[in-house]
Amino acid sequence: MKKIALFGATGSIGRSTLDVVGTIDGFCVSAISGHRNLELLHQQAERFRPRWVILTDGSAAKEWNWSLPKGTELCVGMKALTEIAAEAEIDIVVSAIVGRAGLESTAAAAKAGKRIALANKESLVAGGAVVKRLAKENGAEIVPVDSEHSAIFQSLQAGKRSELERVILTASGGPFFRMPDEELKNVTLAQALRHPTWNMGTKVTLDSATLMNKALEIIEAKWLFDLDMERGELEVMIHPQSVVHSMVEFRDGAVIAQLSPPDMRLPIQNALTYPDRIGGGPTRRTNWRLDQTLEFFAPDYSRPKFDALKLGMETALRGGTAGVVLNAANEMAVSAFTRGELRFDQIVPTVRQIVEEHDFQPEPTLEELTVLDEEIRTNFRTPEN
Repeated sequence: MKKIALFGATGSIGRSTLDVVGTIDGFCVSAISGHRNLELLHQQAERFRPRWVILTDGSAAKEWNWSLPKGTELCVGMKALTEIAAEAEIDIVVSAIVGRAGLESTAAAAKAGKRIALANKESLVAGGAVVKRLAKENGAEIVPVDSEHSAIFQSLQAGKRSELERVILTASGGPFFRMPDEELKNVTLAQALRHPTWNMGTKVTLDSATLMNKALEIIEAKWLFDLDMERGELEVMIHPQSVVHSMVEFRDGAVIAQLSPPDMRLPIQNALTYPDRIGGGPTRRTNWRLDQTLEFFAPDYSRPKFDALKLGMETALRGGTAGVVLNAANEMAVSAFTRGELRFDQIVPTVRQIVEEHDFQPEPTLEELTVLDEEIRTNFRTPEN
């Protein structure tokens, strides 16, 4: 049995992971963590009976009356994540915490030489160089869970890394792909949360609406696959149907793509079972008896609608502290939008300004990244409307 530590069990990726583990053989859940949705976390603990339940929000933990199954230990605080990630009995760490909060536990799993099923893209956006170095030094294995990066991971197996021409990252375009740029200033929170193809958490859904989620994925792809941004080894195409999750073009002109219905349980299952493929899981199947149309559009980087993609490319090329600043500024800007303090069309320009004006460092340590992240959040201010 492979033993899993699932960090972020109550989020959309966490729930999907438990769907997968509950329907395939060979895996058991040894640890689960949650932040504020303690009722759901309690239900998950009752069903899967892990050895550890981790409550990362100490104040919320005090307000809940816990009666855990026999043999389950209650841990409180973010530090418990890094400690359990390094436990000898853990085989796979599913990194599904939303935001930069997942960086330390992902780094701890890399340092401990674990397989990391990586859904927390912010770990690589903020600390890609650090996490990759720790993984290489300690024999850790990073298998991506994001559908796009899972598609790239699978497609790259069709050829040698030296034969790669480029990676084509696909993006749905979000709910406003066909909306005129001048109308973006009137977008409401309710409109931004209506994603046309994916059912995700609030933060990821809003990032998809601004296309900032794809900017984060650009940076993540650069680190995951050691892409040469100057050579143009990464491009983005808008694909509204979200069936082709990404593609890889080899130097002979062959393009290999991974296709499947938009369902995160398939890349999760692949990350857990790689290099094997197994049947019997909960994933949706493609119905090839139905007529289907697949569309692809090249983004126009001169338009404000696609500025997040342009910023993601620039940040991936620059490296250093640019990623952690972009991520922190974006989290704060999205939060301000949900509170009505920032217009939808101001989110990306606000993030860009903060990235361009920060005191750039080319080779930060994990500690320096943590300090800078806090500084960006503390000093964040919304622009004058």
